[in-house]
Amino acid sequence: MGGLASRLIPLEGEGDHSGWPPSAESFNSRPLFPDLGPQFSWLNNHLTQAVIAAIIVIAFWLWMARRQTVVPSRKQFLGEQFYNLIRNTIARDALGHDYRRFLPYLIALFTFIWINNLFGQFFLFMFPTFSKIGYAYGLALLTWLLYNGAGIAKWGFGTYMRKMTLPEGVPKALWALIIPLEFLSNFIVRPFTLALRLFANMFAGHLVVMVFVIGSTMLLAMTEPANGFPVALLKTAGGIGIVFSFAIFALELLVGAIQAYIFTVLTAQYVASSIAESH
Repeated sequence: MGGLASRLIPLEGEGDHSGWPPSAESFNSRPLFPDLGPQFSWLNNHLTQAVIAAIIVIAFWLWMARRQTVVPSRKQFLGEQFYNLIRNTIARDALGHDYRRFLPYLIALFTFIWINNLFGQFFLFMFPTFSKIGYAYGLALLTWLLYNGAGIAKWGFGTYMRKMTLPEGVPKALWALIIPLEFLSNFIVRPFTLALRLFANMFAGHLVVMVFVIGSTMLLAMTEPANGFPVALLKTAGGIGIVFSFAIFALELLVGAIQAYIFTVLTAQYVASSIAESH
């Protein structure tokens, strides 16, 4: 377990396994088994995080689904609160009577993003998976496939493309302008902004945490004056920084939940727009 944990801790760069001082390489993915050669470099610490999160999601909902009773236990009450949050505030509001078909995906999506964001505060990982842009793009691609697939299944390819690129009531004189803009907005911009929003928030949050924790640790380790500041003052500043870092961690917990919620809401809204009767 120690060998695996040492590979999962993200302060190690690919070129410097001491992990200190941290740098941009701290965000690099590292092969879990480098001795196997570059062909297995895809089997890295961040992929492992995503797989662990998927296992947790499946195990959590299977556990919640067991032994359901009319009078809920504490476990069942917890599961129902999560379920109702997604069903009532996202799926039903955005999708109306069609929400049941998409509810399992929306629940899994929210839970998966939230758990991966929590990894940024969990001691074994200390790295939110979606601060790697590729994973955010992967989820955005799934959303893109979902809302386009739902629209094509309902309307057929030709009708769906017309509905998504040509809003009702647009004069023919504007078609040459509106059609490319709508195509760009609905098929290109949507998935990119969806991914970038999640990535930017998680990346920036992790960067702020690193600055506070690492900077404060370095100040606490000072044994000589620096730039005219006495050691006592430097250590005091380091202690204050460590205290503030706990506040940053708490903020990141909130941001991680909010970003999971926003991504799920936008996914539901995109699906709703693709199957709506009119635009």
